[in-house]
Amino acid sequence: MDTDVAYLEISALAELIRSRQITSTEVTTGLLQRIEALDPRLQSYATVTSERALSDAAAADAEIARGHYRGPLHGVPIALKDLVHTDGITTTAGMTIHADFVPDKDGTVAARLRAAGSVLLGKVHMTEGAFSGHHPDLPTPVNPWDEGTWSGVSSSGSGVSVAAGLAFGAVGSDTGGSIRLPSGANGVTGMKPTWGRVSRAGIFDLAPSLDHLGPMTRSARDAAIMLSAVAGWDPADPTTSPQPVPDYADRLRLDRPPVVGVDRGLNARFDPETQSMLVSVEYVLRDLGWRIVDVDAPDFLTVAADWSAMCGAETALVHDATYPSRQEEYGPVLGGLIELGRSLSAVDLERMSQRRRHFTGAMNRLMEDIDIFLLPSIGKASPTIADLEGLSAGTELFEQITGPTAPIDMCGLPALTLPSGFTVRDTPLGVQFVGPAFAEAALFAAGDAYQRATDHHLRRPPV
Repeated sequence: MDTDVAYLEISALAELIRSRQITSTEVTTGLLQRIEALDPRLQSYATVTSERALSDAAAADAEIARGHYRGPLHGVPIALKDLVHTDGITTTAGMTIHADFVPDKDGTVAARLRAAGSVLLGKVHMTEGAFSGHHPDLPTPVNPWDEGTWSGVSSSGSGVSVAAGLAFGAVGSDTGGSIRLPSGANGVTGMKPTWGRVSRAGIFDLAPSLDHLGPMTRSARDAAIMLSAVAGWDPADPTTSPQPVPDYADRLRLDRPPVVGVDRGLNARFDPETQSMLVSVEYVLRDLGWRIVDVDAPDFLTVAADWSAMCGAETALVHDATYPSRQEEYGPVLGGLIELGRSLSAVDLERMSQRRRHFTGAMNRLMEDIDIFLLPSIGKASPTIADLEGLSAGTELFEQITGPTAPIDMCGLPALTLPSGFTVRDTPLGVQFVGPAFAEAALFAAGDAYQRATDHHLRRPPV
């Protein structure tokens, strides 16, 4: 397949398919061949659904030829994280105990993407149970920029597949950073929406009060297209918001220059390469005419430390039917998280719950005065695999890595991660634009403006 086609943004590919300059079948066939050639090394796919993909593509071509065009995802090949239930397709959540689980219906996100006319290439690898470690008996996706560099957790396959030109977009989930960490690590764009913006019906949970689903793509514009398709109220998930869903891709215009908040004290805790990246982002934003203001954010460090235990408590309940009864089939990282959760007292949990509520209130108050809160997407610049040995719940290393991400899950605010530079090793760096609740449209507009002023998201890995 022509590499230039494989790396098209969804918005550009959609116009080619709509105008019948290229068929979905041609694109899908080429991408399946590319997966066959490259993925044995990159290990992004858990299941490649070739027959389903070609059937989806043929149906899309036939509909478009009849003049029935469903929108910008019609005929576009995408991938789903392997925790989204898909009718008739194995869905494992990265766990060996679910190796034979085949759902009998689509989860809401899968159903909405199918209704939008997208083509399902397959299910992509993820960490065990959507926590921070891959099961020791299952493959770990390889960062296409450098095989010794971390590919992120837990939506690792989503990040690798989009970065390597093996899918035009993918769905990820984010409980402590699992859209933003692999987006930053692999140099793609990821949106963690407001909690409740996207239905969680028909997924494997990690921690329900922290779980978010969202798109991982090559640009803010593409992420806007995907979120428009999957967001919105769902009676199967009563925690979803009834707020109307705009056409995010049709609202990529800033009404005024955004006000961007920066906490100098918080940013000073990051490594020098991350600090340098944040300064370079500020230069770009000032050149765009945006206003940068200093702010004092609430206590990120304490909330980041609380995250592991609170997540562990919810995870222990999620896995109650299989842990500890099948404990020997769990990997040590997910098992350790569950044990941490099971060790909590009610008083411990309530103390942390109160801190979470106070932090959420303080973040909502902070966002009343600014449009964007600026953070890195990872707490350490492009870590290597060796750097992250021992990454498990409750450790100082875990709190360092997830320090800029886990607190945003705790308060449920939306966060858009954008490619924002490269390390001295020529591996990607990412920045987060955090916004007020349900301000996804404004974040997409800001992200699109940033990407029109930079070219970081246009770089391709050496695959």
